[in-house]
Amino acid sequence: MRAYVPNALTLLRIVLVPVLVVVLLTEFDGKEWWGLGLFLVAALTDFLDGYLARRWKEVSRLGKLLDPAADKILTAAAFISLVELEVAPSWMVTVIVAREFAVSALRAFAATEQVVIPAGVSGKVKTVVQVIAISLLIIHGQIEALFPHLAPISLWVAVVISVYSGIEYFIRFGRLVLNGAPPPPTETGED
Repeated sequence: MRAYVPNALTLLRIVLVPVLVVVLLTEFDGKEWWGLGLFLVAALTDFLDGYLARRWKEVSRLGKLLDPAADKILTAAAFISLVELEVAPSWMVTVIVAREFAVSALRAFAATEQVVIPAGVSGKVKTVVQVIAISLLIIHGQIEALFPHLAPISLWVAVVISVYSGIEYFIRFGRLVLNGAPPPPTETGED
């Protein structure tokens, strides 16, 4: 039974995405706090599914495929919703989402060449920074009076870290993928 828990958490994250979008884009009192709560629960499943899969030694091929897809679906949907709400500039969100697609494409191409591209530290930092930025942007209207620049600055940091992380992946693994050589050992997890 516990073998299914990590993948169930990943699927829960995917199921929460449309609920999050509806909450963010619907007008009602307290929607920002509900949206923040839903987003943080979904983000927590990202940590838990990988942690439990590794701890229980239940890492599956399905999980390796679904987890990164669920992460990208969640962050892209949240960022795009924030553009619709006019809280995040579309060009910044486009840069972040484009980075996600580019790294996913690199990993997919590498997989066809039997090269596994593990996540690195910059990818993990990127994920944490994006979660913080999305969280602050969701409640920006509620905290703007006290902290007017906190959410915009966090988005700038997310853009910079995302671009840096993407460039690092292509530099570290681009030549390896093109030459078919295995990448150097590094941490596994989020990219």
